Amino acid sequence: METAATILLVIVSIALIVVVVLQSGRSAGLSGAITGGAEQLFGKQKARGMEAVLSKMTVILATLFFLLAIAVAYFI
Repeated sequence: METAATILLVIVSIALIVVVVLQSGRSAGLSGAITGGAEQLFGKQKARGMEAVLSKMTVILATLFFLLAIAVAYFI
């Protein structure tokens, strides 16, 4: 059981790294550096399409990562 949890943890870790790297930055370019905070408070609709999918995948994989890390620590 410990081996299976460790293997799953490695796979989820790699998938989480890939999903995070594929996401674009919150503030891209100089305009984001100047008005980044104001856009988050007042404007910009939530990301649609691929950005939304990547965001949801990040949350799911991060949750799975923490649960698996706790399980591996419990088995050891």
